Amino acid sequence: MKRVLLDTNIYIDWLNQGAREALLLGPDLVRHLCAIVVLELRVGARTRSARLAVDRLVAAYQKTGRLLAPPPAAFDRAGSVLRRLKLAGREIRSASLVNDVLLATTARLAGATVVTANARDFEAIRAIEAFSLETV
Repeated sequence: MKRVLLDTNIYIDWLNQGAREALLLGPDLVRHLCAIVVLELRVGARTRSARLAVDRLVAAYQKTGRLLAPPPAAFDRAGSVLRRLKLAGREIRSASLVNDVLLATTARLAGATVVTANARDFEAIRAIEAFSLETV
């Protein structure tokens, strides 16, 4: 079974439009919810129903022991990756980029694949730090 960390945009598309349902509910994947994605989902949950949907999602992952927080080693690697991105001329002050770097380093340490619908930042990260990435 393939271990995956789904990027925030996958959950948003599913919650808002029912898109990519197979990624969230289909067989042959062991899905983990990264605490970084929870943070981003909470920021974007503007309505009561959206906040309740995030609550239910987080509860389901907690119940199954598949809520994954970045370990200290992920922060250490993320700092090195961000430094190298900065040296390459990339603006690194964006919270979105920092979160993507943490998601990528967490996935690498967990032996999981990041699945995203927007690979732009992840491709830049992967040029510096190898990790498994799948774009849908």
